[in-house]
Amino acid sequence: MASVPDPTEPTAEQVAAAKQVAKRDPALRAFIAKAGPVRMRGGVGDYFGSLVRSIMYQQLAGRAAAAIHGRFVEALGGKVTPDAVLAADPEKLRAAGLSAAKLAAVLDLAQKSTDGTVPLHDLQELPDDELVARLSSVRGIGRWTAQMFLLFELRRLDVWPVDDLGVRNGYRLIHGLPEMPKPKELEALGDVYRPYRSIAAWYCWQAVHLMRGDMLLPGGEPAAAPKGRAARRSSARPGRAAKPRA
Repeated sequence: MASVPDPTEPTAEQVAAAKQVAKRDPALRAFIAKAGPVRMRGGVGDYFGSLVRSIMYQQLAGRAAAAIHGRFVEALGGKVTPDAVLAADPEKLRAAGLSAAKLAAVLDLAQKSTDGTVPLHDLQELPDDELVARLSSVRGIGRWTAQMFLLFELRRLDVWPVDDLGVRNGYRLIHGLPEMPKPKELEALGDVYRPYRSIAAWYCWQAVHLMRGDMLLPGGEPAAAPKGRAARRSSARPGRAAKPRA
């Protein structure tokens, strides 16, 4: 299992990156001053288990997904590894509540993890684009899921998920735009943040949380929830792709 930094505190790299993106964008700088330091959750260091969990939770309510995932882990004897998945009776895994499509996706991930398509022990050595391409070759893992894995599990600093509705809406809120930028437009707008686009994306999500009243400002002050048209425009949920792959 790979070691991971303490997820409760920003890393030195993240702090330095936040300072850089703040220097490059006055609107984002003002929002960072309001929202406080970056506190991006870290991963658990179990790459295969994290990807399996992402597949399980796609297009399901949290409680239902958690229940299915728990039964799946139990069916594997508590150890979620590629070898354990490939050795298990598929019908036993289906009995845990997995749909045929999700089971096929988990089996494909296990197979590609074993044959080296997704080299779990060498993920940190691969550049972002290659890693996204390799992960996206797995059934049930689209570009957005791969990007979330890079951003949160691997803590890559230059991920810019332009298809994510929360990032698009947060960018609109921070910059006072009348409409969310389209993904192609947002791709170009993010160039100013390279190579720290993950930090900018995280603050875009926080802008949506803040406008919805879902987060506290530094010092414990509650954020004011938006009203009227602002509330409707800010309703896109951070961390969701426009068209997630099942």
